[in-house]
Amino acid sequence: MQHKHAPRPLPLFLSLVGDVARDDPALARRALAGLARYGEAKRDPLPPGHSAVASVRGASLRDLGGNGSTVVLIPSLINPPLVLNLPGASLAEALVGQHRVLLVDWGFAGPRAEIDLGGHVEQLLMPLLMALGEPVALAGYCLGGTMALAASNLAPVTRVATLAAPWDFDQYPREGRTALGALWQQSEPTARALGVLPTEVLQAAFWSLDPRGIVAKYARLADEPEGSVALARFVTLEDWANDGEPLPLPAARELIEALFIDNQPGNGKWRVGGAIIRPDTVPALHFTAKADHIVPAASAPPGERHAVSAGHVGMIVGSRARESLHRPLLNFLA
Repeated sequence: MQHKHAPRPLPLFLSLVGDVARDDPALARRALAGLARYGEAKRDPLPPGHSAVASVRGASLRDLGGNGSTVVLIPSLINPPLVLNLPGASLAEALVGQHRVLLVDWGFAGPRAEIDLGGHVEQLLMPLLMALGEPVALAGYCLGGTMALAASNLAPVTRVATLAAPWDFDQYPREGRTALGALWQQSEPTARALGVLPTEVLQAAFWSLDPRGIVAKYARLADEPEGSVALARFVTLEDWANDGEPLPLPAARELIEALFIDNQPGNGKWRVGGAIIRPDTVPALHFTAKADHIVPAASAPPGERHAVSAGHVGMIVGSRARESLHRPLLNFLA
């Protein structure tokens, strides 16, 4: 029997549908029909994993191939690294023609359960980069871009590209930061007991930023013909979004309290390894997504920016990523 998939957490999704479509029963029916399409859709097997060239406490550097100067791709801690090497829309594949491409795989949360956000840079990312024995370029997505800038203060890095990465957290809507703080207060006792912030809590935080958009995308799915490229892409990306590791408690606390609430990076007060982290220690280019509901474009690090007409995930995997992201990124890395 085929395994059925559902958004995680499903009760919250159903609550969103009820709230958003309270006065629009047709929208509610289509969103639930889209949910059924997602759950019953056929899944293609994931591509085989790539070999690791270095490993530290469960985190590793995966060798994606290529020749030339080395570029290390750094994903967020919150979702799996697959989005940077997605079949049919691979950022890594676009870079392989001109560079040796390595991908950070943070691994399972257990081996890093006692490490805060800065510790992931200092104790995991730094040793992985130092194991290469050469200066490298970094390209970090979402929180991975924030961490890439921290690493550029501590490791031999030639340049950094950030992709929809937050830095000035004061640029997030005030109500969103307030809601996140309240969610953290409610969730912290459970997270403390578990030692991790469950993925369901993180998903709830993301959904709260754009509840109408979440319901609308499932409603659109109801109209997709069977076997369409759009349906397959939706399933792959939604599985990716629902398949992240929980966030180690110290990392969750630093992310929410030090970054989102206190805005230590934007205020020039974020310390990693005893050093104040600056965003301008090496040449950098910051890609922003104009329709980003997860990381507002205005929150990007200071410096040169390149705006992409897409959303937070679409900038990475969208049909226009080759022209809007891959080409200017290759020019910058060259």
